[in-house]
Amino acid sequence: MSERDDDIIEFDFFDEPETEQQTQRRPALRPRPGGRPPRGGGPRRPQLRGPQGFTPLLRLILLVALAIFVVVMLVFWIQSCRSDSRTSAYRDYMGEMTVVANGSAAIARDLNEQLTTPGIKQEDLITAVEGLTDRQEQVVKNADAVDSPGPLRDEHRSAIESLQFRVSGLNGLAAALRETQTSRDAARAGELLSAQAERFVASDVVWDDLFKDPSKQELDEQGISGVAVPDSNFVITPDLASQKSMVDLWQRLHNAATGGTPSGVHGTGIVSTVVLPSTEQLSTSRENVVEASSDLAFRVTIQNSGDSQEVGIKVTLTIQKSPEPITQTKTIQLINSGETKSVEFENLGQPPFGPTTPVKVDVQPVPGEANSKNNTSEYPVVFSLPR
Repeated sequence: MSERDDDIIEFDFFDEPETEQQTQRRPALRPRPGGRPPRGGGPRRPQLRGPQGFTPLLRLILLVALAIFVVVMLVFWIQSCRSDSRTSAYRDYMGEMTVVANGSAAIARDLNEQLTTPGIKQEDLITAVEGLTDRQEQVVKNADAVDSPGPLRDEHRSAIESLQFRVSGLNGLAAALRETQTSRDAARAGELLSAQAERFVASDVVWDDLFKDPSKQELDEQGISGVAVPDSNFVITPDLASQKSMVDLWQRLHNAATGGTPSGVHGTGIVSTVVLPSTEQLSTSRENVVEASSDLAFRVTIQNSGDSQEVGIKVTLTIQKSPEPITQTKTIQLINSGETKSVEFENLGQPPFGPTTPVKVDVQPVPGEANSKNNTSEYPVVFSLPR
């Protein structure tokens, strides 16, 4: 074997194991002669790469977050729509009940006007009350046709019950007036009439305690604001609900039925005139210094000095001023025998300052009043600037 063959055999023996390593790694480049760097540059720096699958995972997280956001917003939107719908339902219901309440209150005002009309005859009052009964029955039908929200069904039934009390009271009032039309027993007539007036009082109590107040509470519990619960009062003049007032009413009706001058003693008189807010009583015999503040007012008190019920009494206050006086008129709807009542005159504007100014109070005489000297009082007043 030649020397060349030995070299080949030695090469094959020693180099064969490195063949696998060379397939796995790249041999380092030797420097070129002359000290120049080998072609291909120095060792390459490894490039940093993130783990595979990170970007798709981030996208998935973003999509899930977006989906959660959309669901949350959708839930809020649905809740908002439900809240708006619920508020709208309550507002519509209270709007319809306001129409009902106002209709019944209008009937109450008309009844009060009839009962306090001077000189009205019993037959005319009966006819008027029967007409009001028909109107109130229609109000009940209107209320019954209103569709109430579920949580207010009990309150709605109470409102209808209140309105039905008013129908019952009107029916009973007309029947009692007709029954006692030819009677001479004033006490019995007053008892029958006041029993019907008590139904009107009961209707107001039921409306307030079983409809208005519980409805407000329900709206508060549901977080509904801006929806007003209507009020409805049938008793305009509380005095009419008493038996004494009904006795006086019946006697007044009978006196009117006879025609001519009312029998008995009739008359009213001024008891006092007081400056508000100071509550100083004015004098007719001396000069009164009155501070003309922005809330200046006068309270006039009168008394029924006769033995009969009086109605529709007009009281007028006049403050002399150039070029036109300041004048206001108030009405006392009903005052029983021996009773005192007051009216207040407010928002009078600016009175004249400086010289003494007459302030006059006039009470309109009632039918059959023989002495009207105490129906007028005049007070010398000096209005001063507020301190």
